[in-house]
Amino acid sequence: MSHQIIQDLNSRYTAKKYDASKRISAEDMSVLKEAIRLSASSINSQPWKFIVLETDAAKKRFHDTFANMHQFNQPHATEASHVILFAHKPYYTKDDYRKVVDAEVSSGHLPADMYDNMLNGAFGFVDLNTDENGFNGSWTKAQTYIAIGNTLHVLARLGIDSTPMEGVDPDLIGEIFKEELGDYVCQFALAIGYHKDGEDYNKGLPKARLAEADVITVL
Repeated sequence: MSHQIIQDLNSRYTAKKYDASKRISAEDMSVLKEAIRLSASSINSQPWKFIVLETDAAKKRFHDTFANMHQFNQPHATEASHVILFAHKPYYTKDDYRKVVDAEVSSGHLPADMYDNMLNGAFGFVDLNTDENGFNGSWTKAQTYIAIGNTLHVLARLGIDSTPMEGVDPDLIGEIFKEELGDYVCQFALAIGYHKDGEDYNKGLPKARLAEADVITVL
């Protein structure tokens, strides 16, 4: 299929080796950050925080979070152009959502007289996913996966390689980036940059996806 979207998705893959000498341009990073900000989420909750590591010092801190586990991902911390920490709020509250509804009204998206309906009605989706201790991290983490999916396609459109990483240490990330994370937690990250020619064994391999008939049903 020749459609540009399909070309983007066919070209996208998980990079295994980065060229540390190649950097993503400031222009492309501006596009990427705005695309991440525009990601969708249930009830427009946006229960997330994205920490972009671009300096050598910041990436070294991320490198140090691999001291105890998942060392196979550690080289990406310093060789990739940038790393993005995808963090979510495990105890998302109505006060958090109130900021979103405020933005809905101030942007002109929501009529002011619908404020209470939006705040109290839509927040019911959060209540359905919140336990007796106020924990709803499984739900907020799921929203953040929507953002990473959006990000992967944008990167493919920009011709930037990427490596989604669940193989990280959330506890050490929480310690080393405590000041930046606050009451958010990071359980996955994304390395981005440009693969190293001749050393990235995953580059150029054919896609291995199940057949359309196996995964899509049309009624």
